[in-house]
Amino acid sequence: MKKVLFVDDDSDILASYRRNFRNKFSMETAESGPEALDFIAGKGPFAVVVSDLKMPGMDGIQLLSRVRETHPDTVRMILTGYADLQNAIDSVNEGRVSRLLTKPCPTETLERAVDDGVEQHRLILAERELHALRRFKRALEGTVLGFSNLVEVRDLYTAGHQRRVTRLAVDIAGVMGLAEDRINGLRMAAMIHDIGKIYVPSEFLNKPGKLNEAEFMVVKMHPQIGYDALKSVDFAWPVGLMVYQHHERINGSGYPNGLRGEEILLEAKIIAVADVVDAMATHRPYRPSLGIEKALEEIKGGRGTLFDPGTVDVCVNLFRDKKFEFNGL
Repeated sequence: MKKVLFVDDDSDILASYRRNFRNKFSMETAESGPEALDFIAGKGPFAVVVSDLKMPGMDGIQLLSRVRETHPDTVRMILTGYADLQNAIDSVNEGRVSRLLTKPCPTETLERAVDDGVEQHRLILAERELHALRRFKRALEGTVLGFSNLVEVRDLYTAGHQRRVTRLAVDIAGVMGLAEDRINGLRMAAMIHDIGKIYVPSEFLNKPGKLNEAEFMVVKMHPQIGYDALKSVDFAWPVGLMVYQHHERINGSGYPNGLRGEEILLEAKIIAVADVVDAMATHRPYRPSLGIEKALEEIKGGRGTLFDPGTVDVCVNLFRDKKFEFNGL
């Protein structure tokens, strides 16, 4: 229950508030502005503060002005028996009140006004949280992009690889009907799916010939290293697991854990297909580009054994019927 504070120098009026509203709001009462400020400091913040206008020492406008300074999200209301145009103007301009109520105020009217104030407070907090989430999302995306660029700077032959994989994976997910929020998580993971290669010696990544068994074992560690680097990051999605699983294959022949079928996240299956297509269709240190058609034949050959059938079908359709291209990335 949201907390509400009623302030009035008339103890009988405060007693009536307690009788009428004690079961409707989590409420406190104060008989002066200074007492109200003490309550707010000790028991606040409050969703709504309803104050009498004319009080000795500190009047309602002065009180609500102080409340606005210390707790700007609190909804502020004036309840007075001395309402006139100038009071209303002062209340709005100095106390930024949301409601000016006159005494005697029917219980139903006051209750409805406070209910509206509580809802207004909820919306203010929700909007603030939304703005904070958007700022966090922008900061997180910038950090992810920085990690992505860091990986690609070390491996000139795969420059742009993660961006191309991201674009293809996101388009595949869109056609497959994944929810927008889920696609956002997929986008994050695809942008850094090779982050573990930061710890792979650059001479392995850029070796013009075939890797020996020991070198290949080191390269195969990059999903585990990527997962270890990301698992403590508080993403809104299982980004670390997507990175961890993008070399798994649905028949259990992948790495690092030999997962099968539904043990693998769908997002990881999508990244796996996009990863293979881009790797085959672009130049590598150990071979020239094999071309899109060869890449599509590869994933079609692994359809249902290595790769998720639905993901393969959508990917092939994107290139052959929708004319998807990697150009410009």
